[in-house]
Amino acid sequence: MIIDLLKESNALLEGHFLLSSGKHSDRYVQCAKLLQYPDKAAKAISFIVEKVKDLDIDIVVGPAMGGIIVAYELGRQLGKPAIFTEREEGEMKLKRGFHIERGQKVLITEDVVTTGKSAYEAIRVVEEYGGVVVGIACIADRSKGDIKYPVYGGTKLEIKTYDIEDCPLCKEGLSIVKPGSRKI
Repeated sequence: MIIDLLKESNALLEGHFLLSSGKHSDRYVQCAKLLQYPDKAAKAISFIVEKVKDLDIDIVVGPAMGGIIVAYELGRQLGKPAIFTEREEGEMKLKRGFHIERGQKVLITEDVVTTGKSAYEAIRVVEEYGGVVVGIACIADRSKGDIKYPVYGGTKLEIKTYDIEDCPLCKEGLSIVKPGSRKI
């Protein structure tokens, strides 16, 4: 199971975290700790492959940073091309000569989906090129069912999040850590 792989690689963290959404949490999934091990990454992604293997997909697109390795490994296992979007001056773009053809069916990948913010940024880019998004694949699905696209998560995690003004960890005076790659 993916939970076991996350635990083995010390990817499930406990503390006081500032999430990319601006919310706070008492746990954090640092998938980079799992993805540093190619064998564990391949095994974790194989759970996602089982869920998406029958989808009509032409290309896999992962937003930088968290979606790059996931896109690569998912593309490898599905036998599909895998590219990534990245930020330039704060805006997600396709660079490095990557291109999406009009009508191509695209699977967006992420390491963790909570609010879908990075995935939605990548989706905007895909749609600007005329691509058709068929869903979002991720190692850990932390969403609460409010994502507008089908989410194909390797595992579903229930982790509480708090608005800053309601955060019990802030009220306790615990120092906060921002582990993700996005500047907020």
